[in-house]
Amino acid sequence: MARVKAKGDLAELKVAADLVERGHRIAIPYGEDCDFDLILVRDNGRLERVQVKYTESDGKVVIVRCSSVSLTKGRVKARKRYTAATIDWIAVYDRTTDRCYYVPAGELGTGRRELSLRVAPTRNNQRARIRLADAYVDPGEAIIRPVAVVVEPAGLEPAPSCLQSTRSPN
Repeated sequence: MARVKAKGDLAELKVAADLVERGHRIAIPYGEDCDFDLILVRDNGRLERVQVKYTESDGKVVIVRCSSVSLTKGRVKARKRYTAATIDWIAVYDRTTDRCYYVPAGELGTGRRELSLRVAPTRNNQRARIRLADAYVDPGEAIIRPVAVVVEPAGLEPAPSCLQSTRSPN
């Protein structure tokens, strides 16, 4: 088995075990053609797509890759960046800390390449615009993912019901 594939398989097993230990149920999709590796099954029956990644941090910062590449004969065939349209979570297993971290897809924007989770404080004590790794250890319900908002073109939205009865016939 290829070394990269073995690392990915290890990460999937670690994340699956972590989710089950936290009391969640999981399902595993069949085949390799999905944009996600696991399905998190909530108690209310809601299904959430989880893309799993493997990393080895320096013990201070965990780098979360938010994209994948497919290779053909050792060359990059395609690059795929994950968004909330394709997954609900990126789960990363960090071998250095032996922990799993869960990043909601709402933080991926339109498809960022990577993001960083801070395990140790910065040397300059910076606090703004930092993702502390401890905030990402459980895919709890407390994290609210953004919901897509559908906006109708101006002039086409219906009038509120209280105004419809007083509207002129023209």
